[in-house]
Amino acid sequence: MPLISRHLVALSGAGVDEVVVVTGHARNAIEEQVRSYTVTLAHNEAHAQGQEGSVRVGLAALSGPFDAVFIVLADQPLIAAGDLTELIGAFKKRPAGHVVVPVVNGQRGNPILLDEAAHAQILASGTNLACRHLIERNPELVHVHQTSNTRFITDLDTVEDVQALAQRTGWRLELPALEAVR
Repeated sequence: MPLISRHLVALSGAGVDEVVVVTGHARNAIEEQVRSYTVTLAHNEAHAQGQEGSVRVGLAALSGPFDAVFIVLADQPLIAAGDLTELIGAFKKRPAGHVVVPVVNGQRGNPILLDEAAHAQILASGTNLACRHLIERNPELVHVHQTSNTRFITDLDTVEDVQALAQRTGWRLELPALEAVR
């Protein structure tokens, strides 16, 4: 099952009402994978410049209103509905803050949740403010969700990460064919 499909199933299972899929690299392949889902597609033409632009494109494409917005990275294969529900619970119970960030043994993880104020602040700011910068520059806005759930820090950034996860889980993992850069 493609990673994007796993996430869409998890988001649906957690009760998420609206989903924006931001494409960049491998746009055509991803759009083909999500065609059967009810999602809004948004493309980040400047995807090679980093994740910040994709976050901004996705946030701008939301129709709202909403209680919270997940920022979900497609390279986290173990995230499931229960993990998202854990973060929703942390969001509802947070004593303060506009952003819920899972932290496992001192390591910041993903996905994160933003409230409407954080969403608006990112969109109203200059192009250099996205989730990571918002969190680092404004720690008073952050509610840290301490957890032992290592799914929040398991991602696939390198070929070695893919190979290690395949060995650990027994899954047969395949990388997508490279798409010509346009």
